[in-house]
Amino acid sequence: MTSLQNNLFIVIQLIRVTEKEARYLGRTADRLRALTIDLQWIELLDDNDEHSEMLDAFVSRYGRLQDMLGDKLLPAMLRASLEKTGSQLDNLLRAEKLGWIDSTQTWIEIRELRDKLVHEYIESPAVLLSALQHALLCVHILIETQNRMADYAKTIGQV
Repeated sequence: MTSLQNNLFIVIQLIRVTEKEARYLGRTADRLRALTIDLQWIELLDDNDEHSEMLDAFVSRYGRLQDMLGDKLLPAMLRASLEKTGSQLDNLLRAEKLGWIDSTQTWIEIRELRDKLVHEYIESPAVLLSALQHALLCVHILIETQNRMADYAKTIGQV
């Protein structure tokens, strides 16, 4: 198998995985949006297994999709498209130029938000509430990015 064929195979697999992850994240986000999430909701997580498990699923799915798109699919698609890969910032800037993401800065903020969700989960209810509310607003960006990347892969015959 040539290097290009290997890259194409990886892209196909990652598109399939990220499609499923985007679907699961969307469903979990919809379930959370249907609730009244306020400081009291966050403070009562220790006593509510259903809500804490839903939050765990959301944080995990949000982080996993963001990681898969930015750390795995993006470089694989660049390589399969015979584009140069570099640092994550270089790759994001190239993805913005190719129209796969709207804004490198927004993508960096989404990554920082992911880190904040994980770290603040245990530390501060108020910060967690703010991060969760922001992350729920950003879910569509992750899903739209996955859709754009999948559509691009289809146009060049990769999927």
